[in-house]
Amino acid sequence: MSKKLLTPEQVKDWLIRRYNNQHRAWLEGGGDWPLEVSLGVPTEADFTADISAVRHWVDAWANWRGAGELRQEPRKYLRLGSQTLPSSVVLPGPDEVAAWCGQERRWRRAAQRHADLVSRWPQFQERRGLARYFDVLADYAEADYARLLTALAWMLDHPASGLYVRQLPLEGVDTKWLEKRRGLIVDLLGLLRGGEVETDFYAACGLARTPHRVRMRVLCPALRAQVGGLKDIEAPVEELAALQLAPQVLLMVENQETGVALPDMTGVVAFMRLGAAVATLGTIPWLQACPAVYWGDIDTHGLAILARARQVLPLTRSVMMDVATLERYAALTVQEPAQYPDAELAELTADEREVFDGLRSGRWGAKVRLEQERITWPDALEALLSVVERARRQWS
Repeated sequence: MSKKLLTPEQVKDWLIRRYNNQHRAWLEGGGDWPLEVSLGVPTEADFTADISAVRHWVDAWANWRGAGELRQEPRKYLRLGSQTLPSSVVLPGPDEVAAWCGQERRWRRAAQRHADLVSRWPQFQERRGLARYFDVLADYAEADYARLLTALAWMLDHPASGLYVRQLPLEGVDTKWLEKRRGLIVDLLGLLRGGEVETDFYAACGLARTPHRVRMRVLCPALRAQVGGLKDIEAPVEELAALQLAPQVLLMVENQETGVALPDMTGVVAFMRLGAAVATLGTIPWLQACPAVYWGDIDTHGLAILARARQVLPLTRSVMMDVATLERYAALTVQEPAQYPDAELAELTADEREVFDGLRSGRWGAKVRLEQERITWPDALEALLSVVERARRQWS
């Protein structure tokens, strides 16, 4: 049979591709309707070459029952005379296309919910963008859809409540439910409000964020006496900032196991496992004039964190993050999953920058990484104590 004669199955395949590419635009009123799909016209040569195939095509459409209108037209042939043959399928709108694709139920639900949201908040129609959440509109259970409406309405009415998520007076809208839908809620609120889009969940919703907690070990017995004898403290950074300590040296280590293994050191407080949040230490007043020592993994992210630490604590020196340490323990290196992008990192010293550039260029191998916990403890402690002592002399 001629390839230009489309069977119902071929029309279905074509409509599925059309639906997948355009259904979101259709949800917001796009598309040219009605949609007419031409089925092709058999020539006299088609009949002569394979009349049974043409008859099979005609019968397939004669037996077809589906959405839309099947149009037929009379055709005149020299030998066959007049024949009435299928010519096209006309689909009035997206409902019929969805029915062809087996998506009728999802489409109708999405369209109904889209209309509901636009009716409640005309901004959705004015600013567009709601259609990109077609799957949400089509697939959310009724209970989740109702919760979404409740959450959006409440946050619009209370743009700066200052409540914690747990304090929201919304039945069914609990912390876990919101946690999974942060991006969706932020985007929908942005569409509703217009203007500059806020991407931070807490700022967009006017909610109080859970205090950022950091872990500090007070390694100096004299300093411990000032905090009730506590040696290991985990608390919101704002509460730590309210303390009245005067350490001689700040020590930052990225590995938690390293942090808990640190021995007592006169005048020293240690923070561990801060990662990219190392800049929060810049909000603690009693650390600002304090010499600091940073020990992180020798990888691109570790050096980027070091640079970030120096942005808020300029008196930070690194330890065991140099070429000599990397090459000495080369046999213990592993691969960094994903490297930090090439960046200026102006806060790095020339030696530290050499390490960063070498790691990025593959000087010691592809994505090389030396985790601090792989360095033997006696060697690590000796080097650490030496740098801490030099920092203490700087303070004095």
